[in-house]
Amino acid sequence: MDNFYTILGVRINAVNLQLAAQQIETWITNRIPTYVCVAPVSTVMDCQDDPEYRAIVNSAGMVTPDGMPLVWLGRQRCGKTVQRTYGPDLMTFFCALSEEKGYKHFFYGGSSIANRLLVEKLKKQFPKLLIVGQYAPPFMLSKQKEKPEVIAQINASGADVLWVGLGSPKQDFWMAGHRSQINVPVMIGAGAAFDFLAGIKAQAPRWLQRTGLEWLFRLCCEPRRLWRRYLVGNTRFIYLLFKERFLRKSVDSEILL
Repeated sequence: MDNFYTILGVRINAVNLQLAAQQIETWITNRIPTYVCVAPVSTVMDCQDDPEYRAIVNSAGMVTPDGMPLVWLGRQRCGKTVQRTYGPDLMTFFCALSEEKGYKHFFYGGSSIANRLLVEKLKKQFPKLLIVGQYAPPFMLSKQKEKPEVIAQINASGADVLWVGLGSPKQDFWMAGHRSQINVPVMIGAGAAFDFLAGIKAQAPRWLQRTGLEWLFRLCCEPRRLWRRYLVGNTRFIYLLFKERFLRKSVDSEILL
């Protein structure tokens, strides 16, 4: 996709749910192998410390703006076309579209309970949805290779979309590392969508999501796991943005002089 903006060296596509779905359909129709990263602020920050991870994200066919700060920055640079394209919303939006179009889905990731509940709830919500496979892997290291028999299972399913729910950055390393082995055209790193849509974890109310304070809701729900990501990561994100903008202004001033 050509329409993108860059935040701290990370390419974010100027999309919304409709544009993202249209692009996914194009890849499916043309059988173009690619992967999609769903990027909150934490993804941008992880990319600051890991050049390999930044290369993986920047090599994705599409990187959607998940967090509201990325949406606000995108609107400043690309206009109102940019809207939050959040993992759970993208999953439900494309599943609804797939009922009409007949696209086939495979769900890889989450715990065994989350995976099972997710598929059950999607089948109930979308009775015509074609779910051709599901698999909840045991704990894996970030760059660990999947078993050949699991890859064979995914390939034999005939899926059009492979939803990968391992959490970031693990799911993005997994998609990039297995892209050449998997014949499903589109892989999407769905992040917490597995747990949220399965009903295992609570989602923040919509009004709180729109204000950009969803991180506070999630921090209150899981303080031990998320305190560093949000309290340290968000603070550093703001600092680096100001630093980048200040340096850019300084360079621009020197050029004018």
